[in-house]
Amino acid sequence: MCLSLLYYYIFFDFYMLIKINIFNFVFLLMGNFHKAFIFIILLISSCLNGQIGGDNVYEFMNLSPSARITALGGYNQTVPDEDPNNGIQNPALYTPLSHGNLSISTAWYFGGSNLSNIAYVHNFDSLFTIGVDLHYMDYGRFAGTNDVGQDQGSFLAREYLFNVGISRQQNLLSYGINLKAIQSSLESYSSFGLAADVGANYYNPESQLGLSLVFENIGTQLSTYNSEENLILPFDIQVGISKRLKYVPFRLSIHAHDLLKWDIRYDDPAQAENNSFIGQDTIEKNYFADKLFRHLVFGGEFYFGENVRVRFGYDHQRRQELKLQDAAGMAGISFGAGIRIKRFVIDYGRGNYHFASGTNHFTVSMNLDGMKLPKFGSKKEKPKKKEKKEKKKDKTG
Repeated sequence: MCLSLLYYYIFFDFYMLIKINIFNFVFLLMGNFHKAFIFIILLISSCLNGQIGGDNVYEFMNLSPSARITALGGYNQTVPDEDPNNGIQNPALYTPLSHGNLSISTAWYFGGSNLSNIAYVHNFDSLFTIGVDLHYMDYGRFAGTNDVGQDQGSFLAREYLFNVGISRQQNLLSYGINLKAIQSSLESYSSFGLAADVGANYYNPESQLGLSLVFENIGTQLSTYNSEENLILPFDIQVGISKRLKYVPFRLSIHAHDLLKWDIRYDDPAQAENNSFIGQDTIEKNYFADKLFRHLVFGGEFYFGENVRVRFGYDHQRRQELKLQDAAGMAGISFGAGIRIKRFVIDYGRGNYHFASGTNHFTVSMNLDGMKLPKFGSKKEKPKKKEKKEKKKDKTG
């Protein structure tokens, strides 16, 4: 009964509000961005290959930058709040609400790999907001061998990303851009590249509805690993929508990714079925629903007062690709929580990949704005010993 009421509130609110606000979002977007989007379309025309994971360079840029985003399924592009990590995925979310917030995150992946991130946001008198963040991906130390298996020592594999983002807010619409510098060092091979994200977000504080559009990872390699082949960056177009319910302390978000290619299923010949009755060797199923939901990531966030939040997420593509043949387990399901202690926020996120293991993500955020820092030279000078002795004499006399 409770689930039925929850579903009712979710879909009723979405239906009544989306049909009104979606047109406002498009109207504002086109009114402020018609020139910018023409430039973007021309800029990314060479990137419209519809490629998915595994075909591109610098894939670590698609990993979740914080524990909160990990718990929500890997995306959080529509909610302008105090979290400084939101702008990493959508530069339009560098807003005055996140002014002065510093965030430090770390996540442990498989085989000893580790992703660390530090982010900070600063607002300049409500004119524009700047965000700065640094990513460090450490794949660990590997044993090196030659073609016949002889030990050649060990080597390291690491990648770095430095990002500077800027955004501006106009009424209900905000827009921004991220500029990224990427350095990759794999054994004796290295590569350097530049990329950009362009994003827009519409958020109505009265209806608590958010809509987003992001052009992600527009760029190229400036130097390649082998000085010959120039690999493609993981360019993508993403849209998102989120809604906080009116009578339930809960926000639902839905993000769509890989919009350049409809069928992002793994092409498995074993999925084909024999049908000799109609004179065909094999027939393939349509899988329309599976193809649709592979583009969608669902996230939910419960608000227990102002200091505690519980989150979950579901990534259908991850679940379908990494589940076992006879059982799926927790693959594709993520969860986590966050707690606020004064000016500090501690978040934890768990992203499940398969039965073997998952990703544990921790984030600590703090607000530096208004924090009283020690000022050098402001301490009162201690009275000298002679002055102390004179005061004692006066008292005894």
